Amino acid sequence: MVSIETRLRVRFAETDQMGIVYYANYFIWMELGRVEWCRARGVRYRDMEADDGILLTVAEAACRYLSPARYDEEVAIQTEVRRASPRLVEFTYVLSSAETGLKLATGSTTHVFCGRDLRPTRLPEKYRGAFGIS
Repeated sequence: MVSIETRLRVRFAETDQMGIVYYANYFIWMELGRVEWCRARGVRYRDMEADDGILLTVAEAACRYLSPARYDEEVAIQTEVRRASPRLVEFTYVLSSAETGLKLATGSTTHVFCGRDLRPTRLPEKYRGAFGIS
């Protein structure tokens, strides 16, 4: 499946006293990568929610920290879909220093497609192609 790169610059508020990024921020960055991956494939989260009542609920999230990201560093997030079905989608992420290419972290998130009632549902046909679901 297609890999999409998203970049961000580490803000001071995302770091601790040592200028190192607080661990939970990596999950926020993964979300940024995921939203931009969807946008690049022609799918906007807010439209899926507003127009079709489809929510991507997080069922599982993992992150392996390899090297610390630091204040003012530019981070590149490579996002791709590892697997997808009408019921769920799993994204993978590689976060690295945009300047040096040093790998900072790898991660994954698995999402269940749910309706407004938060019960699992099938992804509507019109979105399946974007996620590589035939």
